[in-house]
Amino acid sequence: MQDTIGFIGLGAMGRHMVPHLLRAGFAVFVCDTSEQAAAAMVAQGAVRCDMPRQVGDSADVVLTCLPTPDVVEQVVVGENGVAEGGRVRVVVDHSTTGPSMARSLARRLGARGIASLDAPLAGGVPGAEAGTLSVMVGGDAQAYARCEPVFRSFGRKVVHVGREPGLGQVLKLVNNMTVAATLVATTEAVLFGIKSGLEAGLLLDMLNASTARSFASESLLGQDVVHRRFDFGFRIELMRKDLRLFLQEAEAAGTPAFTSALTKQFFDHAIAAGHADHDMTHVVQVLERMAGVEIAR
Repeated sequence: MQDTIGFIGLGAMGRHMVPHLLRAGFAVFVCDTSEQAAAAMVAQGAVRCDMPRQVGDSADVVLTCLPTPDVVEQVVVGENGVAEGGRVRVVVDHSTTGPSMARSLARRLGARGIASLDAPLAGGVPGAEAGTLSVMVGGDAQAYARCEPVFRSFGRKVVHVGREPGLGQVLKLVNNMTVAATLVATTEAVLFGIKSGLEAGLLLDMLNASTARSFASESLLGQDVVHRRFDFGFRIELMRKDLRLFLQEAEAAGTPAFTSALTKQFFDHAIAAGHADHDMTHVVQVLERMAGVEIAR
């Protein structure tokens, strides 16, 4: 029989992932602090639960997609959390919490006879809407095999990166630090070019046909910012959280993080300037104001 699915966290990503699960034929039990968000999923065929424990009582596999490690911890193993449910057998965390939290949850859930997978996502809101997310999964191989059909309902690139809990989180932190650092460095370089007389569109077109090409130059700057769109779908405060996690884990691992530490400071500055709840691409505007020019066609 097909597993029943629980989904906790119907924010920017979750509200687009649940419809894919429903279209794939899964019975889905949802939970969120927003009544409106939960009602929207119920209207599409999901069943609403009032608290995480109720999700754990109703679903074989419970997915979480939440903003911070402390929220994930409370929802999964806190009072009236998922782990207190009587039916749940696998908990999958799609949040970005870092490998230390993933390992902690795996130990605590394992003590209750519940398998745990850390399965952070890449592709942003557009990928969640289209069902083309990248899903990077760490943890038990049998639990992964059980959940792979679930992941493929909303993911195009689904990979089991290793049996050790936390490896999915490691890969996600590598991804987000690379995106953030590349965005800041490319923005600085492009602003220099514009202020020195190059037209923004021409500059970006040539970069994207050259060795400096990146996701930041092609998509974030070349498709969105250059047309003054700042709506990738990931808040500055969440990116800064991920950069902070990266630095903590890099220090624990004993690897250098000089550029990473500097990159985080740009997002710190953006938050200090009042952009915490703005899209992460607003960090470009902070740099534009410093340069006195804009990246615009």
